[in-house]
Amino acid sequence: MESIVDVSPCLGKDSWPELVGKKGEEAVVVIEGENPFVHAIILLDGTPVTLDFRCDRVRVWVDECGYVLRPPVIT
Repeated sequence: MESIVDVSPCLGKDSWPELVGKKGEEAVVVIEGENPFVHAIILLDGTPVTLDFRCDRVRVWVDECGYVLRPPVIT
């Protein structure tokens, strides 16, 4: 039987689907509390960003009212 191995090069939790619909500020607190290796940043949906990958960055995409639109993930 083959075991599943996490191939992510990053440490700690890497996604937070349970935060969709929460306030962005609340999401940042949860993310940084659950993974001390990342820094979460709030971005308004549509904001241009770089395409590089960093294990220490989580982008929290929010709408005009500040609510999380999609699961925050390490990017």
